[in-house]
Amino acid sequence: MKKVSTVFLQAVIVLIGLGALALLLWEPRIEGRNVHATLFKVYFTDPFLALVYLGSIPFFAALYQAFKVLGYVRQDKIFSQAAVKTLRTIKYCAIATVGFVAVEETFIMLNSSDDQAGGVFMGTLITFGSIVAAAAASVLESILQNAFDLKSKNGIML
Repeated sequence: MKKVSTVFLQAVIVLIGLGALALLLWEPRIEGRNVHATLFKVYFTDPFLALVYLGSIPFFAALYQAFKVLGYVRQDKIFSQAAVKTLRTIKYCAIATVGFVAVEETFIMLNSSDDQAGGVFMGTLITFGSIVAAAAASVLESILQNAFDLKSKNGIML
């Protein structure tokens, strides 16, 4: 893969991370029940929001790991044990995100008197995306592990 392509993809990952962070910080202030609330009330008294912020940690960790994988590609070190470990971490982060979303969906169903359909739909979309990311990372991890094992066994420089 060309170095320009990997740098472009790394820039896209950074932009995705910045966009997600901006959305996490901006959206609670315009939510229906928080429109006229103080910043303290918006950010420090909503347990659901705290759970969302806690659940976003694996997402940002996975973005960082994806950035690292592209760095390995750019350095021609993709067939290394470090790249396999990074893909495994992405898989675990995606699975953790699914777990956090499941807890958040349960929280919505048990504690919300508002219309729950929007929150449940957003959780479903995030879950689907996370499952796809976990499956892709798992497939790539096994491919790279097999290539690394073959390289180690035969002493081939890839």
